[in-house]
Parts: sequence; structure tokens; C-alpha cells
Amino acid sequence: MQTSTEKINQTIAFVKEQLTHAEGGHDWFHIERVYKNALLIAKNENVDAFIVALGALLHDIADSKFHNGNESIGPRIARDFLTKLEINSSCIDHIVQIIENISFKGGNESQKFHSPELDVVQDADRLDAIGAIGIARCFNYGGFKNRAIYDPSIEPNLNMTKEEYKASTAPSINHFYEKLLRLKDKMNTATGKQIATERHNYMLKFLDQFYNEWNGKI
Repeated sequence: MQTSTEKINQTIAFVKEQLTHAEGGHDWFHIERVYKNALLIAKNENVDAFIVALGALLHDIADSKFHNGNESIGPRIARDFLTKLEINSSCIDHIVQIIENISFKGGNESQKFHSPELDVVQDADRLDAIGAIGIARCFNYGGFKNRAIYDPSIEPNLNMTKEEYKASTAPSINHFYEKLLRLKDKMNTATGKQIATERHNYMLKFLDQFYNEWNGKI
């Protein structure tokens, strides 16, 4: 019988292999940061640390953005892997629910599943979308999709449906308003909120500097 630590280590090895050629903002290092954030937040929450760990490690095993919007691939890969790892069925169901419900999806969709473990993993994932790393990931993905950095004529859309959000080709700066700056107020845990506030303020300073440079003021 394998220990929890051994199963977590096997999961780490599996995720590293699966994401070998992933886009830079959704690669193994993203997973590792979310995993570390989740463990940090979990220390102050009454949660099952094993489910938090596996949920964090598998949350982006097949991000729908890179699979033509198909949201079923990631949960299926995770379920198959966890079954082979001989994780009990209730844990597998919980982890799959985390994967299915963690995404922002435009911020206007109601979440269908709730648990303290999802709260922790979701906060950990959202923390990696803001602050200095969030800025880097935003422009990295924008470049990957060949999007403009900024176009003053294209206003941010804060009322997108899930489908509109997934299909958006808006400039990268718009993403700050459509998602990144909204995450601070969507954090679930006290620890997540505290860290998010600092990272949120860093993004505001960046945007001030960006617009000053864009407009020839500095």
C-alpha cells in the first residue's frame, strides 16, 4: 500500500510529463506555484490536505484553452490517473469536481460545486494569475495567441458570457479589467485575500506606469 506522500510524488511526476511542452503560463512551473500556494493556504483552513494537494497538481492537466474549449478532457485524464493510483472513489469524485469548477469562466457563471478544498485550490490558482507573475503570464499568453498588447479603441467587456470569454481575442491589457483585477474580491480564504490585496495593488501600479509610458508622460 502506497503512502499519501508516494501518491503525491507519483502525481507530480505524471503532471511534469504531461505538461512537458505546455505554454509557458500553464506549464509545470505554474502547477508547482499553485501547489505551493495551496499548501500555504491550507495550513490555516480545516481541509483534507491530500485532496488539496492532488486537486492543485491536477487542476490544469488539460486546460480547455488548449483543447478547442473541451472541458471534459482534463477531468477524464485526472479520473483515469487517480483510478490507476488506487485513490478511493469519493476522493476521486471530489478532485474531479475541483477541476471542473476551479475556472474563472468570465466571472459571471455560478459555481455548481462548493467545498473548503475547492476554496483553497481556487484561491491558489487565482493568486498565480495576479501580481508580477500574473502580469508575466498575461502577456505571455497574449503573445502565444498573437494578440495586441493594447488598443485604446477596444473597451474591456465586463459582462461576457462564458462562451464570449472563451472566444475573446481582445488585447492583453483588457484582460486586467475582464479578469485579473476582479480576482481580489473573489478570493475565498483569509490567507488568499491577504496575499491577493498586495498583488492587486502591484498590478494597479503597473497599469499606471503602462499608461504613462503609452501616453508619453514618462
